[in-house]
Amino acid sequence: MGFFEIFMIGIGLSMDAFAVAICKGLSMRRIKLENILVIALFFGGFQAIMPMAGYFLGKQFEEYIVSVDHWIAFALLAFIGGKMIADVLRGEDDDEHLSADSVLDIKELFILAVATSIDALAVGISFAFLRVDIGIAAATIGVTTFILSSAGVIIGNRFGARYKDKAALAGGIILILIGLKILLEHLGYI
Repeated sequence: MGFFEIFMIGIGLSMDAFAVAICKGLSMRRIKLENILVIALFFGGFQAIMPMAGYFLGKQFEEYIVSVDHWIAFALLAFIGGKMIADVLRGEDDDEHLSADSVLDIKELFILAVATSIDALAVGISFAFLRVDIGIAAATIGVTTFILSSAGVIIGNRFGARYKDKAALAGGIILILIGLKILLEHLGYI
């Protein structure tokens, strides 16, 4: 497998993280470079770590991981998306108790990074069978995700500054739909 194929896999794996980064940008009143870097490092880092973990787990665990990865991703994304929707419907405004320079919720970022990178674990298992250089593959996937996640935060913030409540509602729905898409793909309906 050549660099181009690995790069294209990286783009494909990055799409969920890109969409979630847009949602994070939607929820921020003002973004700072530090926030963009933290979000991009979480998503890019997990997208790089998961293929390596999958690669080293190897074939003996493939059937166990593949059989539940979509359920885990769906549950995590549905939970975060549902929380976003519930906050909007209850009329809760994060701006009432957070300053413009508030810190990111690291626990939430961790959950989102894991949820959007579970597919990369399975890809890592397949890389082991294809004898792909896992260092190059993981770095390519991680850097690609880092760049796309950074762009996602900026895009989301530019849109969300004008339409905060509608954007937060849309962001929650998008997260649930991404989780549902992952679930339905793995169950063979899509």
